[in-house]
Amino acid sequence: MPDCHSSATAAEGRRAPRRPGLAAGPANDDTRVVQTQTSLQAPLPAARPLIDPFGRAITYLRVSVTDRCDLRCAYCMAEDMTFLPKSEILSLEELNRLCGAFIRLGTVKIRLTGGEPLVRRDVMTLVRNLGARLSHGLSELTLTTNGTQLAKHAEALHAAGVRRVNVSLDTLDAAKFAAVTRWGKIEKTLDGIFAAKAAGLAVKINAVALKGFNETEFDSMLAWCGEHGFDLCLIETMPMGEIDGDRTDQYLPLSLVRSRLRQHWTLRDTDYATGGPARYYDVAETGRRIGFITPLTHNFCESCNRVRLTCTGTLYMCLGQDDAADFRRVLRAGADDDGLDAAIREAISRKPKGHDFVIDRRSDRPAVARHMSVTGG
Repeated sequence: MPDCHSSATAAEGRRAPRRPGLAAGPANDDTRVVQTQTSLQAPLPAARPLIDPFGRAITYLRVSVTDRCDLRCAYCMAEDMTFLPKSEILSLEELNRLCGAFIRLGTVKIRLTGGEPLVRRDVMTLVRNLGARLSHGLSELTLTTNGTQLAKHAEALHAAGVRRVNVSLDTLDAAKFAAVTRWGKIEKTLDGIFAAKAAGLAVKINAVALKGFNETEFDSMLAWCGEHGFDLCLIETMPMGEIDGDRTDQYLPLSLVRSRLRQHWTLRDTDYATGGPARYYDVAETGRRIGFITPLTHNFCESCNRVRLTCTGTLYMCLGQDDAADFRRVLRAGADDDGLDAAIREAISRKPKGHDFVIDRRSDRPAVARHMSVTGG
């Protein structure tokens, strides 16, 4: 195992902080979401599952509950982002209804994303309502977060039925963290991570691999994750949305990273999977796992079971394509459940075979114009 001291980072010696009890937040229009019931009726007979034109069952919905974030990660969004007006954002009630329709049509996993999902006011009302559907069609409810709000919400997330969270953390170096997030404080994210662990949530650390930024840190990050019982997932940067830098200067192929890690670590093939695009390996020295998400060097389209719903009600059938379906219009036109189901099926019938991500100096334009924070990370 490499000599990788977490003492050199702001992560040294951090343990789970004490967390105050959660207080009820002020009510607003979003609290019109149906309050979590103590019991649900027996599920109706399963509807015909969602199958795309290439025979793939669509069972995983990623839901962006907001485009807003309290950080400004340089590879994700511009520093001077303009966020959407409230009138364009689906209410929590509308998001809950759409999620219910997808569950009715065979979705078994929902991941809440953003932006940063936990900055949306009253988002825990939606979490509790979706959690009430676990074992009633839904098998897993999970969350991707930057960790800044986890110390506040970790216990409530677990109480609602969430059992796993992904936390974005690209470096263990406090100065680098502040630079890549533009103003973030790593201590706040680390406190959130350890609060999640203390609350009983399994934590996976997501790190975007960036050439010249964190490419020398992956050994120490793998050791730190092993020490604290976390899995690690590395992600290639994706050409989505205009940013302030040049993505060709950021791009680091994970095939190279994996080769470098194997000089110090024993990575063993495993059948472990979470339903997402990562390919995992067991790390013999730590007893944990490392995953690789490779949309460029080896895309994961052939087994794609996912669609993405934005906070505006736009459904993207593919992360890397612009074709989309407008469910805000469907909802606000007064569609009943049959009409909503039909609109979902029509959208899935247009799911493409795959994306065409390329990072190339011959083109200075992103593969798609929208930022990942809008699509849902």
